Amino acid sequence: MKSFSGRTAVITGAASGFGLEVSRIAAGRGMAIVMADIQQDALDAAAAEIAGLGAQVLPYRLDVSSAAEVEAMGAATRARFGAPHVVFNNAGVGGGGLVWELGVRDWEWVLGVNLMGVVHGVRVFTPMMLEAARKDPGYEGHIINTASMAGLLNPPNMGIYNVSKHAVVSLSETLYHDLRLVTDQVRASVLCPYFVPTGITRSERNRPADLQDRQPTRSQIVARAMSDKAVSSGRVTAATVAQFVFDALAEERFYIYSHPQALGNVQTRMEDIVAGRNPSDPFASRPEVGEMLRQALRDE
Repeated sequence: MKSFSGRTAVITGAASGFGLEVSRIAAGRGMAIVMADIQQDALDAAAAEIAGLGAQVLPYRLDVSSAAEVEAMGAATRARFGAPHVVFNNAGVGGGGLVWELGVRDWEWVLGVNLMGVVHGVRVFTPMMLEAARKDPGYEGHIINTASMAGLLNPPNMGIYNVSKHAVVSLSETLYHDLRLVTDQVRASVLCPYFVPTGITRSERNRPADLQDRQPTRSQIVARAMSDKAVSSGRVTAATVAQFVFDALAEERFYIYSHPQALGNVQTRMEDIVAGRNPSDPFASRPEVGEMLRQALRDE
């Protein structure tokens, strides 16, 4: 995609992090923007900022895990702007802990947002974009789904998050191939960030009411503390990653990485799979981290 001015972007998780930074760039490129987020006050402030940059903005309070709400947002988008040209399925929440300690509602919440939120975005907007492509030979569309490096690796004590993000990578790769079967005008990408300071570590604020009072297990507390430390110490900013997203759009590139230097761990995992080896120690290069995690989970 070479041209952005006069086109429309739909962005979920738009009130903070990657979503807000992508909104800022989109506004600077002359795009109209549907900004969707579950947190109304943050959404109001973000939408006001982006409108102040001169963009046409449709703010939409949205729970991406709800099929009906995403469908309604799709209808509102079509009514206001027509078929979008860029869809950034970006909303996500964090989660960790030993996999057997997580309750059914924990799984439903994380998978509902991280996976089904992307599924709903793909399901609602892809047909709309394909229809626009059939009607206009000059139409260009692009869907970007936010996964994670955790969608290419399996760090321990993060199973619920890993599962959700692996599924998003699989969905996105399949979407890429499916689109190539039927069109040359709509493309797909997957964003796999590593540790980037965003609001993901504060996603507990949006947990469903029935999960708010549940006491976290020790492994969940440890996972949250380690994630907070890793994310807050990240040196690559959300604004930089947002620019990577637009670079990938211009280059029609599928994989978008914030930390390509971390791909060595992905290569090791792939080699383990091909060779039939047991999974390599994820802390081989930093054994002190693995020892700290083991001690935190074994000590009474």
